[in-house]
Amino acid sequence: MLLPAVIPTFVVITAGLGTVTLQAFGLMPLVGDPELSWASFDKHGADIVRGTALSLGIASASTVISAIVGMAAALAILANSRVVAALAALTIPVPHLIGAAAMGLLLADAGLLTRLFGIDSAAWPQLVGGTWWVAVIAEFAWKESAFVALVVAGTLATRVHHYGEAAAVLGAGRVHRFLYVTLPLAVPALAAACLITFVYSFGSFEVARLLGRPYPEPLPVMAVRLFASIDLAARADAAAVAFVSATLCVATLVVALRFLRRSTLWR
Repeated sequence: MLLPAVIPTFVVITAGLGTVTLQAFGLMPLVGDPELSWASFDKHGADIVRGTALSLGIASASTVISAIVGMAAALAILANSRVVAALAALTIPVPHLIGAAAMGLLLADAGLLTRLFGIDSAAWPQLVGGTWWVAVIAEFAWKESAFVALVVAGTLATRVHHYGEAAAVLGAGRVHRFLYVTLPLAVPALAAACLITFVYSFGSFEVARLLGRPYPEPLPVMAVRLFASIDLAARADAAAVAFVSATLCVATLVVALRFLRRSTLWR
């Protein structure tokens, strides 16, 4: 039943990654003759290293915050908090582009918070376009924590109450029930949601472009900028950046799936 969706998806992804790989290594140039080369990687080597470190930092921070907030929200949803459930459900459909614009209006030095608290814009920290990419991480954490909460809550809804009641009868307190019942049951769903959050935060373009600094650039922003250049030779450079980004995402996927498999076997 999945084949009608899996086959065209596989074809599109394979064709796209194959084209990116060929262009990155000079085997499908828009200008000149095909020749195996590392020139595109060497040309922007320092920027690729900086962009990789920056993208990993943004994705890691966003994922950690989303996991903590999402897990707490999931527990609140399981405790029949309708307000938290409604807020999570309302957050999911909001596009990241609109979320980024709203976060910019909220956290900018002339934004809503400065006017609400009556703080002078000169004294307000540079949260949008600042050194620490606070607004970018805040937007990802806000959006993805709702996703994590709904995934974890949906997984635990039909299981945690029975095991929790059994543990309570055996004398386990709240802390022990969380550590030895709720958390082990939530780990597979939490890890899968964190993996999706990390990969999406790593590869997202619009949020970092709107709320981040012009330099250094995360890998997705650098790839889009080079791809949109009027210089056709820059397409190979954009492909090289995209190749590095895709390789890191695939490596993260492989490591995370191995972790999920081992944790399942351990349980």
